[in-house]
Amino acid sequence: MAEFAGVSVSDISASASGQQHFVAAACFDPGQLRLRLPDSVEIRFDLKTAQVLRLSAVALLFVTGESKSGNEDKNSFSRALKFEFGTENESRDFCSAVEKCRHGKINGTSEGSLENGTVIVHKSKFDDKIEPTSAKMYFHYYGQLLHQQNMLQDYVRTGTYYAAVVENRIDFNGRVVVDVGAGSGILSLFAAQAGAKHVYAVEASEMAEYARKLIDGNPSLRERITVVKGKVEEIDLPEKADILISEPMGTLLVNERMLESYVIARDRFLASNGKMFPSIGRIHMAPFSDEYLYVEIANKPVVDAFDPRLLVSPPTFHTLNFTNMKEEELYEIDIPLNYTATVGTRVHGLACWFDVLFDGSSVQRWLSTAPGSPTTHWYQLRCVLSQPLYVMAGQEITGRLLLVAHSAQSYTIYLTMSVKMWGPGAEQGGILQTSTGKLDLKEPYYRLSQPQPYAWAQDQQQPQQQISSLDLSPQIQDAVDPALMQQSSPNSTAL
Repeated sequence: MAEFAGVSVSDISASASGQQHFVAAACFDPGQLRLRLPDSVEIRFDLKTAQVLRLSAVALLFVTGESKSGNEDKNSFSRALKFEFGTENESRDFCSAVEKCRHGKINGTSEGSLENGTVIVHKSKFDDKIEPTSAKMYFHYYGQLLHQQNMLQDYVRTGTYYAAVVENRIDFNGRVVVDVGAGSGILSLFAAQAGAKHVYAVEASEMAEYARKLIDGNPSLRERITVVKGKVEEIDLPEKADILISEPMGTLLVNERMLESYVIARDRFLASNGKMFPSIGRIHMAPFSDEYLYVEIANKPVVDAFDPRLLVSPPTFHTLNFTNMKEEELYEIDIPLNYTATVGTRVHGLACWFDVLFDGSSVQRWLSTAPGSPTTHWYQLRCVLSQPLYVMAGQEITGRLLLVAHSAQSYTIYLTMSVKMWGPGAEQGGILQTSTGKLDLKEPYYRLSQPQPYAWAQDQQQPQQQISSLDLSPQIQDAVDPALMQQSSPNSTAL
């Protein structure tokens, strides 16, 4: 960041005393403005709450809280400083430096085109992407004990995290840990139990206050855990982390867009050789046939637990590597689809679930939400097409799953599935049928009761054509079973 030397500064605050005018060098640190005076005195200002008003082409009014002194005086007042620059370009560059330093953007205005009197309001990267109403509802939801209880009582979720941490004490012992989106602080407590030197539990909702109380109730651990209330995009920490731990997964892995905050926290706080728990996420997908569901609702994402015998081909998966991916890669996720049907049936859509990897130095552990495994609070997701597709055993199914992020902290799902020509000469042919769907992951249909474990005739005009997938085909069984074998045992979830 450039240094602005020879800036003429006038302190016009009502509380100003002593010298009212001075010349200083203006320098920037992340989130801070430093003014260096000729007598080696340095004054620091927090940019996160600062406002800048353009008085003229070369003059700015800088309004902020008291300079940082380490004390909190209830009688302190805001300070107003008038900055005068030698040229208009220098004034404009200073405004740009303020915004870049605090990781925000000028409200809808291009750099250097401010009218006199325009206020520059700080916006974090989170604020730039997310609608305020969505963010308010999101943090209100996770600020309630009832919803934290729902997650804590998910023994697959909580038990797997506990096992992943305590079985890899070598990674946590004596290390600095940052818990991203700490919620009740349970993962921070696990990390401290595993010997962490210090844990920073970062939580933006009101649940941060409950986390403090929970941690204070553990005298042997509380000295090593600091609760930080705020967003990872905005807060500052005094040191780098050796370990980043978080539970950023939503429905279909990516719903709620917290994975982006997890990646931002990696870039801001994780040391170059640090580890992430989890480090990898995989979205698993397979075509399914479910006449009951299709009759109930079509062209909708459905959250429920389904029988894996409804899958009509082995699943594929798409990998997200949290350790090296860019945040922008989560804005649009484009997944090609290609399957071979194992039975003759009607395909009603695409079934999806996810798993994540805790790649510890001692033990690797997967948390899976696969169908047929112990049910989690995430369940599974099925994208139901507007029209079914008719397939024969051995026929190729192709398509595309496109996830496009939107400002309501979720994704629009664009699903296309096609059936290719079948039989002699198929290599010369093309697509026989195509069905599509545009679905909002933010507004799924919750169908949490267990579906019927059998299927009915696929076509009333051809009653002899039954779904023959009542027993999982060997290929599907082989694909689903490893995920089940990697589940945490309930016996390992003692908390």
